Amino acid sequence: MQRGILVAMKKMPMLLELFLSFAKIGAVTFGGGMAMMPILQRDLIEKKRWMSEDELLDYYAIGQSTPGIIAINVSTFVGFKQAGILGGIVATLGMVLPSLVIISLIATFISSIDHLLWAQKALKGINVSVAALLTSVVLQFSKKTIKSLIGFLCFAVSFIAIFFFHIPSYVMIVAGALLGVVLYATSQKKNLERVQSGRQEIDGEEQKTDSAERKSYGDGKNSNAEQKTDGGAQ
Repeated sequence: MQRGILVAMKKMPMLLELFLSFAKIGAVTFGGGMAMMPILQRDLIEKKRWMSEDELLDYYAIGQSTPGIIAINVSTFVGFKQAGILGGIVATLGMVLPSLVIISLIATFISSIDHLLWAQKALKGINVSVAALLTSVVLQFSKKTIKSLIGFLCFAVSFIAIFFFHIPSYVMIVAGALLGVVLYATSQKKNLERVQSGRQEIDGEEQKTDSAERKSYGDGKNSNAEQKTDGGAQ
């Protein structure tokens, strides 16, 4: 018990920083977890250097494919990386608390303002701004993840399947994960075959070298024997 308290006290500065960082992000983020990405890049990668861009993309991929809200999932992953289980809990609380307070306040007054024309127009303007922000995030995310022809084909097939054929997104996520595992296994197999082929070539070259050295050694012995024979005859 005392040891746990001491560990928590040592982590207190990091825990406080995690809570305040994600509370600020949660208070100013509109449009959900995907719209949060630019703020995470600026605050957590560029300023605090808590992670790399590849790690952030991995967190988003895992958060998108696991149950729950992606913003909360990402905050939990980042907090766990920085300060363990307690860090994950604190970061999650920091992300949730501002939204909880703001939504509670809005729910209190929404019944009295939802009939006002200016409130309706304001909400429409917010929706348009959020749509533009999400479009920007999608483009940035695509540039950083689609780096090959196979990646582009996966993107195109997934978009067509979801948008035109209304296939559930979780089906495409599982299919993408399986495809990634298959491609990785295939590449590993090819690398292993290349290594084995290279070893065989090296062994073949070593055998040729040994044969040449033996032959040269045998020719030298025969030459010496012939010289001794010629000398004895003289």
